[in-house]
Amino acid sequence: MNVPIPVTLASHNMADLAYPDIQAYLDVCDLVLVPMASTEQHGPHLPLSTDTVTAIQVASRVATINNMLHTPAIWTGYSPQHMAGPGEGRGTITVRASTLQALMYDVARSLIHHGFNKIVFINGHGSNTKVVDPVLRKIRYDTGAMVGFCNPYMERYVGLLQGLMENPADETPGWHASELETSQMLANDARLVRMDRAVKTQTQIPQWLPKTFGKKDGAPDIQFEGYSYFNFPMDHHEFTDSGVIGNPERATKEKGEEAWEAARKKGREAWNEARESGLEALDDLRDKGGEMWGDAEKLIKKNPTRAIGMTLLVGVVIGALLSRDRD
Repeated sequence: MNVPIPVTLASHNMADLAYPDIQAYLDVCDLVLVPMASTEQHGPHLPLSTDTVTAIQVASRVATINNMLHTPAIWTGYSPQHMAGPGEGRGTITVRASTLQALMYDVARSLIHHGFNKIVFINGHGSNTKVVDPVLRKIRYDTGAMVGFCNPYMERYVGLLQGLMENPADETPGWHASELETSQMLANDARLVRMDRAVKTQTQIPQWLPKTFGKKDGAPDIQFEGYSYFNFPMDHHEFTDSGVIGNPERATKEKGEEAWEAARKKGREAWNEARESGLEALDDLRDKGGEMWGDAEKLIKKNPTRAIGMTLLVGVVIGALLSRDRD
């Protein structure tokens, strides 16, 4: 194993490079990191970019120390619970699950087409995990490439950050806009953090549920008599008025830097080992983008009668909808 990767790179963000640089990298390494997260409210004191900053910081730090490449970030994610009411101006930009899946698939297929055999998504937003398994499997099953998904944050799972946060468990240090995320944003750019607006907020049960239920953090489950067997679709503002989950007041720049360094060190080891994976994309699936650009054309060539029938069916449905509107 050669670490760092033996190639000269002016930047580790592949968008900053020209294609001869990509070709030189692919001669020695076929793994690429893809940061992804969201643009969503993070309380009154943190920027909407908080989750995306986490993904970029981890991806860029690991890429730098290993001399690997990462892509630009996928800056939007699955965040319907953060939209709040119409006209409230919370700023969240969400996409449908199918849209995020399609975007991840197309990004991966583009990279695989060029010669990358190992795609690792670095995810900074918890709710993306609810919808990604089908697309991760589709990428692997369709191409044979290795695809990975990394969650370098702390919610209920403390992991590498054991002992770093000061907040007790009931002040949910790793949750939305609490001690950890506030610390990380202070380390990234303190000018964007409004600690004068930071407010401690504990989660509450949504008003439409009986008081016999409980809500202890931002996970989708609800407690009943101490048991967490029950899930309800809830919007964020239904169980926290400020958008914060926990206590951001103990946040420091030093904690944020230490948290990212912990992720960098472990990520360096993990993704360097992942380079040894024997999985490789099938060459015939790289041809002209594989299925990504060719599905419609293949359908017409393979079964023109079926394709014409589908077109007629779509026309009938549209006609019926237009007729209904006129009625």
